[in-house]
Amino acid sequence: MKINVQSIKFDADQKLLDFIDKKVGKLEKFFDNIISCDVALTVQPDHGKTVKVRLGIPGDDLIIERTAPTFEDAVVDCVDVLQDQIKKMKEKRFGK
Repeated sequence: MKINVQSIKFDADQKLLDFIDKKVGKLEKFFDNIISCDVALTVQPDHGKTVKVRLGIPGDDLIIERTAPTFEDAVVDCVDVLQDQIKKMKEKRFGK
């Protein structure tokens, strides 16, 4: 799965990009037909950090947006919610 990361109005450092690859890459364990993954990083005026993750899967797109004090916390929150959504989607589609 190719993970496209877009940092809006700032440059993300390599450490953050590696963290995102590691955490978001784990989603392939739950569903191996993920077509694409887009991650948008935004700094809010109130010093919060927003992460928006869009997973392209056949028939659907799962989109999650979370705001937290750090990008790492927001990424972890997004991945946790996406794991639950993938499990529910698989149960609904495949009865597993």
